[in-house]
Amino acid sequence: MKHIIASILLLTVGFNGLAQQAVPKVNVTDQEKTLNSQWQGKRLAFLGDSITDKRRVGTTYVYWEYLNELLGINSFVYGISGNQWNDIYKQAVKLHDEKGTNIDAILIFAGTNDYMHDTPVGEFFTETTKQTNFNGKEVTRKYRTPILNDSTFCGRINKAMSYLKNNFPQQQIIIMTPIHRGYAKFNEKNVQPDENYANGQGLYIDSYVAILKQAASYWAVPLIDLYSTSGLFPMADSHLQYFHKKDTDRLHPNALGDYRLAKTIQYQLLGLPSGFVTE
Repeated sequence: MKHIIASILLLTVGFNGLAQQAVPKVNVTDQEKTLNSQWQGKRLAFLGDSITDKRRVGTTYVYWEYLNELLGINSFVYGISGNQWNDIYKQAVKLHDEKGTNIDAILIFAGTNDYMHDTPVGEFFTETTKQTNFNGKEVTRKYRTPILNDSTFCGRINKAMSYLKNNFPQQQIIIMTPIHRGYAKFNEKNVQPDENYANGQGLYIDSYVAILKQAASYWAVPLIDLYSTSGLFPMADSHLQYFHKKDTDRLHPNALGDYRLAKTIQYQLLGLPSGFVTE
């Protein structure tokens, strides 16, 4: 059965309180649901920014709402518009305060705002030398220590991931990369160029995506590379059907874009364990 998408635009009240035209939710068919997978009935926490925010920024239906239907999961959402990776730590603390470890998996979808706000990349480690016992002999070796701070992208990731690893040892933790960034103008003082412009650090968003891939490897967590696999490409006019407003917001996916995100995440999740909680 083909998806039925209404041909008319619905009038709704957008995130900024102004009347906006919104693309309606895609009707999810029974055939595309995978309700008998390892994810059925699992409790998932979503950390992130505006694309995850429960307030539905630029969309009428968020990707995790589609995942609820597609996989039969229960979503607990902590994403906040404008948040960066230093806020992921705060969201993780709030999650633990509210749910303890009564959660199966945690998905983190952030990094685009760190790029846009010129966050220095920094380093994952400091390096010194230390003595250690090797085969019964004292030797001096290089020794690395993770940097945990709020001032660099690597430090922010380390701080959040260290907290998550220490407080959710039996949970599946997944990093998701940002999607491609299109142009956005929210007001005269909030104009955001598209990703073909480097940020104030002289870095493109690709650099931040690459850092997240390194972080997933170091912290031993799966990575869902939405930058590469979602197919969403707002620099192409043909892809504006997936984004909020062609003239002022090519940054936030609309309900059709969120559906495409959800479908990508759905099939990535089907290849991963849903958690490691034991009785």
